[in-house]
Amino acid sequence: MDSLIVQGMTMDAVRLEWLRGWIRDNFTWSRKRLAQALCVRWDWRNDRGQLKDFAARSFLLKLQAQGWIELPPLQTHKRRARQRVADLAGWEQPPVLESPLRELRPIGLELVRAGTTQAKRWAYLLNRYHYLGLRLVGENAAYLAYDQQGREVACLLFGAPAWRCAARDAYLQWSCSERAARLKFLANNTRFLILPWVRVPHLASHVLGQAAARISQDWEFKYGHGLEWLESFVDTSRYRGTCYQAANWQWAGHTTGRSRQDRAHTLQVPRKAVYLYRLRP
Repeated sequence: MDSLIVQGMTMDAVRLEWLRGWIRDNFTWSRKRLAQALCVRWDWRNDRGQLKDFAARSFLLKLQAQGWIELPPLQTHKRRARQRVADLAGWEQPPVLESPLRELRPIGLELVRAGTTQAKRWAYLLNRYHYLGLRLVGENAAYLAYDQQGREVACLLFGAPAWRCAARDAYLQWSCSERAARLKFLANNTRFLILPWVRVPHLASHVLGQAAARISQDWEFKYGHGLEWLESFVDTSRYRGTCYQAANWQWAGHTTGRSRQDRAHTLQVPRKAVYLYRLRP
């Protein structure tokens, strides 16, 4: 076989045969344990020295989907149910907040830290009011925006980018090797929610601008490296992407209608507009 490139990793026949044998020798292990052990063997770590086990699991699943390896069956009896987002005691939706942006400024944007009371409020709001709910995967940064009176007005979540996006890769003129090298410097705005009772023109683009101004520093503090680009995929059957355009994000094309969860290339999802924002050269 010719060399195979999966998720930036080059797999020749010798390496692939070793991987097959190693998996067979440890076929009683869970897929999670295999991914963690593979990270240790191949020294697959982020810039903080932490194992990239989520990336390794994705790598193994892609190899299996292409028929190159066979993974142990899912150990469903050991799988933990996704943690339920806790309700907020006594929560009542606030009254409609309708105002010019200038009367709410300065807008504060705070990085949400795991385990805090603020994190619980952020998770509840995003899970309840965003149409996709809350899902955290891999490296991420979460923000909660407040007006000058301390009222919550918006929630944001940035996470790992799509491994492959034809429109984005063409816009950035990335080859396969360049994408493998540069992808860690890109984050995806996976969730953006202006709270439904907040009706303030220009607030969304203003909040996006604040996030862009600080996220690279926050990401470096958390993961040991900064960012160069942001991306977002906008479902145009629901939104027009106006706030991204107003915040100087650049339209790069459309997705092909596939999901990052579509291991077998059979799932069809709505095509989305791809927007990119350059943070630094």
